[in-house]
Amino acid sequence: IEAVEDALEDYEGTVILVRGRILDENCQPIENALVEIWQANHHGRYSHEGDAANPNPLDPNFEGFGVQITDKEGRYCFTTIKPFGYPTHIPGWQRPPHIHFDVTGRIDKLVTQMYFEGDPLNEKDRILQSSWAQERLIARLLPPTSEMEPEAQLAVWDIVIPRG
Repeated sequence: IEAVEDALEDYEGTVILVRGRILDENCQPIENALVEIWQANHHGRYSHEGDAANPNPLDPNFEGFGVQITDKEGRYCFTTIKPFGYPTHIPGWQRPPHIHFDVTGRIDKLVTQMYFEGDPLNEKDRILQSSWAQERLIARLLPPTSEMEPEAQLAVWDIVIPRG
């Protein structure tokens, strides 16, 4: 699988490779699942008109969106930037860094978020804390593999959609 790279040549922030598999409830891979991601940039701002009130700066070299189809083994892989947390319209609530996933399989669709292990804002996030499966939503950042940039990080995150 090729990584989706959207103008990462002059990016701001840390490159992360996010990869994993889309599986059904029997741990069988889901081929041809549509995987979309969107996220805030390194400053905690979305490249979307709905985030216009956010005071954090935009990064003109980062769109914050990617889409891909899984292979026969259900694998996906995105090269992106580690997002930063951002303020919400609710006073005192700062969202932790996360990446949104929208996965469409053969039967089911799942919209979810991937958070990063160890971020102190995770403990205060209303969305993450309301989940019955918090541990499944948190990815650990690992050192780069030999084919990655030396400063990059790796996040391996499998997603289960019940019926595929």
